[in-house]
Amino acid sequence: MRFDRTLAISAAIGLAYVLVIVWLAGDVHGILGDSDPGRLTGMSVGAVRFGANASAVVAMGALAFAAFLVPTGRSSKLVADSYAAVRLAHGAATIWTVCAAAMIPLAAADSSGKSLGEALPILPDLIDATVEPKAWLFVFAIAAAVAIGSRSTLSWGPVVLWFAVAVVGLLAPMVAGNGSVGAWHDVTTNALVWHVLAAGLWVGSLVALWLFWLRPTARDRERVLARYHRVTLGCVIVLILSGAIAGMPLARPEGLTTGYGLLLLCKLAICALVPLARLRWGARHTLAVELLALGVAMGATVGLTYLVPPAFVLDRASIAETIVGYELPFGPDIGALFGQWRFDLILGLAAVLAAFWYLRAVTRLRRRGDHWSRWRTVAWLLGCLVVLLATSSGIGFFSPGSFSMHMVVHMLLGMLAPVLLVQGGPVTLALRTLPPEPRGWLVSLMHSRAARIATNPVLVTVVYVGSYYLLYLSDLFETAMLEHWSHQLMNVHFLVSGYLFFWLVSGVDRPPRPMVHLAKLGMLFAVMPFHAFFGVIVMNSNSVIAETYYGYLSLDWVPDLLADQRLAGGIAWAAGEAPMLIVLIALLAQWASADKREASRAERQADRDEDERLAAYNAMLAELADRQR
Repeated sequence: MRFDRTLAISAAIGLAYVLVIVWLAGDVHGILGDSDPGRLTGMSVGAVRFGANASAVVAMGALAFAAFLVPTGRSSKLVADSYAAVRLAHGAATIWTVCAAAMIPLAAADSSGKSLGEALPILPDLIDATVEPKAWLFVFAIAAAVAIGSRSTLSWGPVVLWFAVAVVGLLAPMVAGNGSVGAWHDVTTNALVWHVLAAGLWVGSLVALWLFWLRPTARDRERVLARYHRVTLGCVIVLILSGAIAGMPLARPEGLTTGYGLLLLCKLAICALVPLARLRWGARHTLAVELLALGVAMGATVGLTYLVPPAFVLDRASIAETIVGYELPFGPDIGALFGQWRFDLILGLAAVLAAFWYLRAVTRLRRRGDHWSRWRTVAWLLGCLVVLLATSSGIGFFSPGSFSMHMVVHMLLGMLAPVLLVQGGPVTLALRTLPPEPRGWLVSLMHSRAARIATNPVLVTVVYVGSYYLLYLSDLFETAMLEHWSHQLMNVHFLVSGYLFFWLVSGVDRPPRPMVHLAKLGMLFAVMPFHAFFGVIVMNSNSVIAETYYGYLSLDWVPDLLADQRLAGGIAWAAGEAPMLIVLIALLAQWASADKREASRAERQADRDEDERLAAYNAMLAELADRQR
């Protein structure tokens, strides 16, 4: 069967599945007490959303295929097979741009319960009043950037950049969907992040593999196919687990017999049956079956975004569940801080996976007889433990309800965890243990222009210090706390900005922009007063930060918001002392070690120079003796 015919059949099946679901569902807005925009608007939303999602995953997956699945060789220039996948990504991103533009008025009409004709005259007001049209406006900008950027991409580094940008655009509609509201939305949103990434990587790389397989001049077909199946096997596992975790709170056990529950089970079953088909008929012969099956699964995914989850009807969420995702009926104590766990499926899981990878890499290094510092291993594991405690233990559990607890999380993620993690030397460890091709990818990333920009000392310092003042002394913090995705993005920012700063100041790994030790010490001392001054400002402030947000929660165990805020300022002021002391000690130790190595090198050079002078003197005496004879 030809590639274009198989793809067309898969897309047609998925689109037909979406339209049937929307038609049979009828008025889904009336269940929640909203007005119905009409059957035509609903069918249009389903069809265009399917086109946007399908083209988005093809663009993202094709870029991943070009960057990581096709053998790149030693050159940074794209080989012909990678370039073909990039061209596929450009075409898919163009379609994605058009569909995203069409989704802006359609989402505004659907969210407001108006027909498209009624929504168009007041479109700016509807975009300003609803969340989903804003998300699609952002997606439109991302898709256009990917389409324009991938058109002229000829080297490996930009492909990785546009892949990362496409991932951001793929995740944007998810944060405005069904999983982002109601009880347990913190868990479902985090699970959907993994779910969307796995689905996009699987579907997009499959389409790119089809194109690659049918090219007469394609090279290393069996090797690329083997890589594809290794990657997608992991995607299948992630897809099933994350889909179950995200879908079950929305469907509820008693709602599995509803249309939403049956559609969810159907989608998970399709994803689970594809690997079984590979085992039965062989990996090469099931690619067409995979493409058709994933078309149905994508149709089911779009259908789930249209239907009303049973949890929305069976159990109305409280104010705390609507904002935070769960109830906060009691305050923190020692037992609750370490016993009340709510696992963070993004940062918490990332910390566990990072610790596992590090231990595995160290074990591999020592098995071949190479040495690795135990202090580095301990520092990395302690840093991962700090991230896990800050996001998944009672510390993270209570942080949305109290500004002082939030500041504890901020200090742990922004200062203590990065200070420990940079002492682990993960880049050095990766370069010593990775296979040749992934090691080449890492070297290319470390020497890329983006890495040099991201590690500019002035930029890193301004972002690290300035984010304190910009976030908490404006309305940005309150806005971020009202949405789970922005709250999670804030935590990621704390960790990444802190890691970049302390990497430049005291990190073990060599950064893209090396600095002399005196400049590192000056960078550290320049930050310390601003950090302390921020804590003093918060302690002495007479206006409550994010007063509206904390007023919505109205928690009994936070009776005085201003007193809690002053406690948070004290935590911010005092918590920086210990990490800064650790950094100062590490920096001075590195400085002394570097001076010792330099002195040793100078002594060896002096010995070599002395030996050379002595040899020259002896040669001169020998020559004089020869002349006398």
